Amino acid sequence: MEYLDFELPIKELEDQLDKCQVIGQESNVDVTTTCEQINKKLEETKKQIYQNLTAWQRVQLSRHPSRPYTLEHIKALCGDTFLELFGDRGFKDDKAMIGGLGRIGDQSFMIVGQQKGINTKMRQFRNFGMANPEGYRKALRLMKMAEKFGIPVLTLIDTPGAYPGLEAEERGQGEAIARNIFEMIRLKVPIITVIVGEGASGGALGIGVGDRVYMMENTWYSVISPESCSSILWKSWEYKEQAAEALKLTSKDMLTQKLVDGVIPEPLGGAHYDKPTAFKSVKEYILKGFRELKDLSTAELVAQRMDKYSKMGEFKE
Repeated sequence: MEYLDFELPIKELEDQLDKCQVIGQESNVDVTTTCEQINKKLEETKKQIYQNLTAWQRVQLSRHPSRPYTLEHIKALCGDTFLELFGDRGFKDDKAMIGGLGRIGDQSFMIVGQQKGINTKMRQFRNFGMANPEGYRKALRLMKMAEKFGIPVLTLIDTPGAYPGLEAEERGQGEAIARNIFEMIRLKVPIITVIVGEGASGGALGIGVGDRVYMMENTWYSVISPESCSSILWKSWEYKEQAAEALKLTSKDMLTQKLVDGVIPEPLGGAHYDKPTAFKSVKEYILKGFRELKDLSTAELVAQRMDKYSKMGEFKE
């Protein structure tokens, strides 16, 4: 298990607990009481830390290397029923954007999401979850296929942003994302979106227009990352913590602002501490959202989606 800087008190207590248990196993000394005291203090420390997380600490948790990525979610949700589909039929297959057909419970979904990669080699292969224009065009192709056959769409968001390279701009990165937003707004099947990690910038919004948008508890969703915001406003990354607070990017903030429809609870410490429980919660929210949408007519579905996004950002002076 890897520990973040604010988790070090937990690491120290877990190390103490391990040593105590080893001493008990290797000697005739009864350490039961001592182990119980350490374990009690450990649980109290965990609650104190995780129930009072700052915005920046939640950003760190969303990037935890042990946190489940999109393919792991798909495996847990669909089992062996997921059939991956490839290519945008125009340029090439983007490995940062994955998609295909899968069954969750008794319902088929067209599933689209960003995949970061679980080690250095895979992260390079997946371009760190930063899709090129062909990734967004592949996503749109699959969503239009789902529309043709009346299959609901599920998108799983986990990206630090769309790829900002010169070649991506040459192939129309901005247009590809804008086209996806335009087409998703009027897609004639239910769209359920779950932010499972980072939800950064247009890279997230390019597959993030949904009838139901849910955020896992320790994720974030914002037009810009705290580091980039800090570098623009203060010309340094040193103020990323202040930027995270100011951006109001946590799941709680987004729910308060009515920009998402629900927050999916995570096990204490984050999804990586108890993956089966986290996957179960995600599945429950997906199926709950689908049940709320499945009986709507096409006209009602599109009208509600347009009305939902039209209301966002309204304010009075």
